[in-house]
Amino acid sequence: MSSRPVFRKQDDLPGATRLEAQGLAWLAQAMADGGACVVPTRAGDGWLEEPRLTDSHITPTAAEAFGRALAVTHAAGAPAFGCAPPGWDGRTQMGRSNIRLRPHTVESSTPRRWGEFYAADRIAPYIRPGRDAGTLSAADAALLERVCERLADGDFDSDQPELTRRAAAERGAAGAVARTHGDLWTGNVLWVPTAEVAAWAPPAAGRGPQRDGAEHGHATPREARPVSADAHTGHKRHSDGGAGGVVGVLIDPLAQGAHAETDLAALGVFGQPYLERIVAGYHEASPLADGWRERVGLHQLHLLMIHVFLFGGGYGPQAVAVARRYA
Repeated sequence: MSSRPVFRKQDDLPGATRLEAQGLAWLAQAMADGGACVVPTRAGDGWLEEPRLTDSHITPTAAEAFGRALAVTHAAGAPAFGCAPPGWDGRTQMGRSNIRLRPHTVESSTPRRWGEFYAADRIAPYIRPGRDAGTLSAADAALLERVCERLADGDFDSDQPELTRRAAAERGAAGAVARTHGDLWTGNVLWVPTAEVAAWAPPAAGRGPQRDGAEHGHATPREARPVSADAHTGHKRHSDGGAGGVVGVLIDPLAQGAHAETDLAALGVFGQPYLERIVAGYHEASPLADGWRERVGLHQLHLLMIHVFLFGGGYGPQAVAVARRYA
């Protein structure tokens, strides 16, 4: 991992750092094909180490490049909605969010649709605890349950973005499932000088789809759009911008099989600078399905419900206000 200073995490729950390391390694597999940069790690029994990355600032160019690279990461795919990274022990949970995980396999010849998964595993488990804690009223809980019913009925099912859909078809998968970060709020993307990232990331990392890899069904990366500086903390990415560029680096995942739109929507929950440029870069590389703007709130509901569960307070009314649009 080089001689840079490191950041060391200890388990807050048994196996938590091991699961995080498994998720980072799974996401990192896409880097060689132009996927988003992922912080490198070393892990042992109850601990994980990452290099301390240089904080920088997001730029429009870096935002677009990150969007294109994220599209490649999503297209790397997953066996099923809600599946954990490879190597999951079947017991460890993702932090204190009590998120439900499934084995890293296709559980049947007729896998669950997205709406079934999202309702049963990502929204419904938090309704009763929210009501018991007083964060949600009986009327709030009933409204959220109606949203879950509509989800389970398939009212909001939609196609994955083009690259994810195409890659799944090439693999012969029964359905398209994206390989997602799973907790992609703005603080979990760091903007790192490209020269720093070059020490550990493959040359193609962060560059988006490779058009010369037609045999893999990828649209190639635009030859060298430089990456520039962005906001927040960071990890680094590659660009033709040389030492002056920055690149988005993924940290702290709840990596899982999910819908690609959920990652993009999560970026907007707490405010992401140049979010519109990230989405534009993504849409350029892997066009989103029609109506994606109308589904943003729905895809944000999972992250909001986790916050209802963990923190209560104003997150209850915020989640209900979003859910009301889909009840």
